[in-house]
This record gives sequence, C-alpha cells and structure tokens, in this order.
Amino acid sequence: MPLLSTLSHVLKLSCNAKLPSHITSVPPFITFIPTRVQSYASSAHGKNPSSSPPRGPIDVSELPTSNANEREVSIQWDGVTRSKYHHVWLRDHCRCPECFHSITKQRLINTFEIPPDLEPISTRPTPDGLEVVWPASIGRPHVSTYPWSWLRGITYSPSINRESAEKVLWGSKIAKDPPFVLYDEVVSSEYGVYKWLSKIDTLGFCFVSGLPPTPEATERLASRIGFIRETHYGKFWDFTSDLARSDMAYSNIALPAHTDTTYFTDPCGMQLFHLLEHTGGTGGVSLLVDGFYVASILRDLHPDAYRLLSTIPIPSHAAGESGIMYRAAHTPLEHEHDDGATGNGNGRNLRAVRWNNDDRSALRSVPYADVPRLYEAMRVWDQLVTSQDSEYWVQLSPGSVLSIDNHRVLHGRSSFSGTRRMCGAYIGVDEFRSRLAVLSERFAFPPVSDAMAEHGERSVWSPDL
Repeated sequence: MPLLSTLSHVLKLSCNAKLPSHITSVPPFITFIPTRVQSYASSAHGKNPSSSPPRGPIDVSELPTSNANEREVSIQWDGVTRSKYHHVWLRDHCRCPECFHSITKQRLINTFEIPPDLEPISTRPTPDGLEVVWPASIGRPHVSTYPWSWLRGITYSPSINRESAEKVLWGSKIAKDPPFVLYDEVVSSEYGVYKWLSKIDTLGFCFVSGLPPTPEATERLASRIGFIRETHYGKFWDFTSDLARSDMAYSNIALPAHTDTTYFTDPCGMQLFHLLEHTGGTGGVSLLVDGFYVASILRDLHPDAYRLLSTIPIPSHAAGESGIMYRAAHTPLEHEHDDGATGNGNGRNLRAVRWNNDDRSALRSVPYADVPRLYEAMRVWDQLVTSQDSEYWVQLSPGSVLSIDNHRVLHGRSSFSGTRRMCGAYIGVDEFRSRLAVLSERFAFPPVSDAMAEHGERSVWSPDL
C-alpha cells in the first residue's frame, strides 16, 4: 500500500517541540501511527500485481511455453504474464560446471567471447526448466537448463522487485513495546543471532538484555555479527566523558539526534552501546529517532524539501584532532538506483539517512539559488526529527545493550552529571547484511529463495548470485 498515504490527515505533529537540555525523565509520548511497509529497496508501489510472473510452484502438467526469435527468448508463464530474456544474457548466465564454478560461485565463461548476434539452435520447456541448445563455438553444441523458479525470480522484462523483509516505521510510542532479545540466546545459538539481526533489519534497532555489565561480554556480543570495524576512535570503545577524544560524544553535554560517521564515504553500519555504570549524577537519557519514519512524513507533507535533501550533497568533516581530517559529501537521504535524484522525489527506495548537523561543513558548493531553499528544507527536517511524535527517549542501564542501524536510526542523549562509563563498537554494514543473508537462508520462513541445495550447500541458482 502507499506508504503513509493518508498521513497528512491523521498526523498531529508537534514540530517545534524541544526537549529541555537537562531532562532526566522520559517525556510524554504524543502520536504514533504503527505502519508496516515493504522495504524501501523492494517496494512495488503502483505496479499491477499481474505484471510480474507468478512466484508459486509450477504445475509440471502445465509448463510455461517458450518462443525464440533472432534476439530473445520469450516465456509465457500463463495466459496473461510473459517474460523476455536476451540470448546473450541467457548464455552469460549458464550455471553448468563448464560455465560456473560450483564451489567458488564464480563465472568461468568468458562473457566477451559470446557472439553478440548469438541465436540458440532450439529452446524447449522441461520439468526442470527451460532447456536451450546453443551452437558450438568449439566442438559440440552447448546445452543450458535454467530452472523455472530462477527465471521467475530474476526476470528483468518485466522487472520485478525482490521481496525482502518488511520495514516497520515507528515513532515515540515504540516505547510501549521496544524490540529485544536475550543475550544468552544470541551467544548460544545461530537462531538467536538471526532473531536479533532480523529485528534490527525490520525496526532499525534492538536491545539485547541479560548480559554481564562488562566490556568483555559486550565485545563477545559484537563478534557474533562479524569483525569489529576499527576507526579513528579505536576498535572497541570503553570511555567516559573525559574528552579523551576531541568529539562531543566524549563530553557530558546534550547531543541532538544524529547518525555517526557522516564524514566517511562509507558510514559505519551497526552500532552497539552499553552503559556500564553511571554514578554521582543524573541525566544521560538516550534518544532514538526512526529516520525512515521522519523521511516518510517529509516526503508526504513537504515534497520539495524531500527532493532537495535527496539531491543536494551536504559536506561533513571530522577534524577535532590534529592527526585526522575526514571529509565526505553526500545527500542526507540516499536512495537505491538514484530514486531520489531523478527529480520525481517519490523516495520509495530510501536506502539510508545520513544526518549530523554538528559535523556539517561549510556549504560552499550549493548553487546560489538553492541556498535559501536548502536551509528551509533542513529546518523542516529538524522540526520533524525533534517532534515529540518522532522522539523515543529511554534510560539505558547496565546489562542491556542498545544496537542500532546507523544507516536508518538517529541517536542522541540528554546532558548528564556525574561519571558515566560506556562501551561499544561499530560493525560494517556489509558484515551485517552478509550475516543476516546467510542466516536467512537457514532460518527464514517462508524461505527467502531457493538458495540452498541439498546438504545445506548454497545452490548455483541462488537469485543472489
């Protein structure tokens, strides 16, 4: 369904609401619209369901029909839907042992030796898939068989959007039922890791409860995802508010909602925070904001602002220490397939939010006429981010780790007094996605694909290859 299509009729935003800098308790929650939507990277808004090939099992008594001309093979799935595949594309995607290494999952055929005007000798539907006989280049003719499920799932004419996990957008009332898993389950079983990462993939964050309040337990938890990403802050953090690093995170002042490492060309993907102790003071309430939720509101209510934040790169820097100078410029709203930069601004394929106004550099490359409009767009974005409808405030405690998707969820904190010791780590987004993809092959139900062959080995026909 259209994402928050009736939002303007039901949302009552407190756009100018600000949290006092010395808050020590969670503020009242205002409005929440629980919304389940398909992943931005895989939504099929506006598409006729019949325009894609059927995705269920094929009755072998009613096999699809095929027809080849001088350029392509056409598959008629039923009386309505049809897919087309170029000859060169089919030959390039043969997965027989001569053309594709079954162990390394790498291509063996030399793509550029395939004649551009290649035509098959014959095509034939079989219960195992589409059989294509290619003319011999050296020796005998080559026979390729393409499974029906693979052809259905990877068709590009018409193109289809791969189904993926749903994204649940949330506002302040997520406080009523925040996602969590148990530490013992995560460290003792692969299924526990799958549950944990799936919740992060769906909601953008998850608590892990019941671990010892020690750096060692926290690092062990992080290692269940993959190797820790080392940055100029080090590998595994264990710090207090002593400004040991020239960053405001190492102070006791309030931090507005932001994403980390906006100044990297590849921002860190996952973050883990563990409050080990807080003595001799109060405050330090943590703040979470679902950037995808805020972006959906911005897109529906302020499409011009959405377009500007999707198309104008904002420069950021990290330069508090003399030995570093990190710089990068990217749009605050990043999209798959340049969705936000094509001018339509519909934002259905939002991939990441990148926002940290404190780290923003001088806007020296923005077109003159766009400067006032960009400032207004950033102002509206900030109003939505700081709305009480968007803000989820939670007091962390020893023994509970907060894990967040830094490409989606903004985080911050209120100011505090006393001594506050934190530990945590960054995990690369690719490590997170790889780990979740592998675990999904084992545990997702219904299965995410026909990715696994017999004996638990990954099939050469996995649609992810």
